[in-house]
Order: sequence, then structure tokens, then C-alpha cells
Amino acid sequence: MTSRGASWAEAFLEMMSVERAAAKNTLAAYSRDLQDAAGFLAGRGRDLADASAEDVEAYFADLGVRGLSAATAARRRAAIRQFYRFALGEGWRADDPSRRVEAPKKGRSLPKVLSREEMDRLIAAAAARDGAQGLRLACMVELAYASGLRISELTALPLAALARDPAYLIVKGKGGKERLAPLNEAARAAVKAYLEVRPALLPKGDKANPWLFASRGKTGRLTPRRFAQMLDEAAADAGVDPARVSPHVLRHAFATHLLEGGADLRVVQKLLGHADIATTQIYTHVASDRLREVVATKHPLAKKR
Repeated sequence: MTSRGASWAEAFLEMMSVERAAAKNTLAAYSRDLQDAAGFLAGRGRDLADASAEDVEAYFADLGVRGLSAATAARRRAAIRQFYRFALGEGWRADDPSRRVEAPKKGRSLPKVLSREEMDRLIAAAAARDGAQGLRLACMVELAYASGLRISELTALPLAALARDPAYLIVKGKGGKERLAPLNEAARAAVKAYLEVRPALLPKGDKANPWLFASRGKTGRLTPRRFAQMLDEAAADAGVDPARVSPHVLRHAFATHLLEGGADLRVVQKLLGHADIATTQIYTHVASDRLREVVATKHPLAKKR
């Protein structure tokens, strides 16, 4: 970036951090997005600070032909739009060059969801794995399914959070916002079983390791990537297609099964830590589809047809 574009970007990211309490991962992603846009504009002899609407339109079009995932391309467009709205609000520009470019319309994909029976098999397969690692994996699956934790929240749990067998966790989620995450009896029992073998998973000479899910890796705790790998292995053991299973799918199952059981949408929103209820509403479509399928296949009149 040139000096003016770089200084605007720095001010924008500082605003996102201070005023909107954006998480570190979000700030890092937006920083990369702005650098990507700046690199493209530099090829046109432009800078973020002096780009025209035609330049921004060309950049958005370029995102569509690069083979990026839809989510990545959408986030980059969103980052640029927010950046220019910020610059306009600060009076640095008299116009918003991203305003005239419409975002591509795309349907929102429904999350993958496992049935209750599949979740039971997955938990059993995780618990059946050998030794301390099996108990650790079973504990992580139970916790994720019982509380709807994000993978980043799950792997970052400190030992102190569960040392005294709490009925719920206080979780710091996106934007530093705290919420309550419930723990059912099965999850608490899994935690107790895992804590008994946790010392066997500690790095040598690291008895003071602060993480709940300790590991002998460099970070001292289990990484999201390693958890995903072990989850795939457990899925295969359970006879569930690993392509349908991921750490985030456990969170989807938590939300969908709650709604199927009659939970209020606002309650599920709070439990998931969603700022906007529209994000939570997608689970109502999943639950409705599953309920319609049950009626179509299990109702006595349906069977007579």
C-alpha cells in the first residue's frame, strides 16, 4: 500500500478493534483483504485512497474469477465496503466508490446436520478409542454438542473453567462478548472421566499447563485442526460419512436438535452467541425440513400411499 492508503487502512482496523470490538481473527482477515485489494489496485496505478468506482468494480469482478470460495469473496467485498463507508464518514473521501457495485445474490446454504442417532454413534465411537486420547475426544464431542461451543472456544477452554464441575460455562465469544453455555449431565460426566487421565496428556515437565485440552504439541493444547482429524476418524468408526462431520457440525446439531425439541428461537440465539437472530433462523429451515421428512415417512396416512 502507499502511505495514504496504508494510514487509512490502519485507522479503519483500529476503529474496528476499539469501537466494534472485532476479534483478532476478524481483524487479521480484514487486514489481508485490504492488502489484497491494494495489490490489485496498484496494478491499475491506483491506491485504496484514490480508487474510482470503476476500479472497485474491476476488483470485485476479479474476485469472481479467481476461484475463491464464496465465503472468502463475500468477506473481501464486505471489508472493502466497510472501509469506504468509514473513509466517507471520516470526510477523507467525498464519495463511496463501492456503493454502485451490487453484491452478487446467492442463496444461503443450509448447514450440515447429524441426526440424534448419528450423534449418539459418534459419541460412542469417540469414547471407544484407546486410552486418554479417547476420553479427551469423547469429552470434546460431548461438550461441543451439549453447549454449542465454537471450535475456537472449545480448544481455548482453561482448566480452571471446569475444575469444579460447573453446571454451565462463561464463554467469551466473538467480539469479546460473554455468554452462558450449559452443561448437561452427560457432558459433566465426560469431563470428570477425562480429568482423571488428563495428566497423561501433559507435555513433559508442564504440570502447570493451563489448558483443559492439553497436548504435547508446541502450543500446549489441542489444535482445532487436530480435533477435526480425530473427529473424522471417530466418524468413520461410527459409520458416519466423515465428509458430513466437522467441529462446526456439532454446533449445528446442538442448535437444530434444540429447535426440534421446541426451544424458543431467541433462547437458541443467546446460547449460540449470535448477534443477529437472522443468523439463527437458518436452523429453523433445517429443523422444518427434518420434521416434514418425519411426517412424510412416519405418519400412518403417508405409509398407506
